[in-house]
Amino acid sequence: MARNPERRVALTDAAIEVLAQEGARGLTFRAVDIRAGVPVGTASNYFSSRDDLFMQTGARIHSRMTPDPAQVEQAMLPAPSRALVAELMHWLVRRMTDDRAGYLALLELRLEATRRPELRTQLTRTVRTAFEESAAFHRDRHLPGDHTAFLVLYLAMTGVLLEHFTLPEMLGDTGLERLVDAVVERIIPGG
Repeated sequence: MARNPERRVALTDAAIEVLAQEGARGLTFRAVDIRAGVPVGTASNYFSSRDDLFMQTGARIHSRMTPDPAQVEQAMLPAPSRALVAELMHWLVRRMTDDRAGYLALLELRLEATRRPELRTQLTRTVRTAFEESAAFHRDRHLPGDHTAFLVLYLAMTGVLLEHFTLPEMLGDTGLERLVDAVVERIIPGG
């Protein structure tokens, strides 16, 4: 198995692009090689199987979606409030929009996980860990709302992002920013 970490990152980034544009059925070693601009056969030297490619791509998506700790600290300078939660949700939307391919690839992986038990196990573990870390962050930073409010906010924002990235016309004239504000206002207590 090849050990060049930069090449592995480039290959998983290429796999994210393939997933986002062609779906799980299009994610082949050859498609990744072509997208990464490397000789055919390179991806098969870095991933032991297609399942391994799916799993490592999922880990890379998570890595790309995790915000920089310094940016998190900067975002948390204001006092805890509903307004701060709204700003954090707007920041989430901006981060996902900036990495649209990553978010769409994650949706593809979620669908593929319904057919691949090992991928489902790994993806569930990764998403659950990220959720628990976010819930602990919410609690430890004394943001308004209990665990149930955080859970409902998480689920509502997941739905907002799903519609925004897959069927934005479904939302009609509802502005995304206004929608995020409304979600936070109706779920998170306080002013």
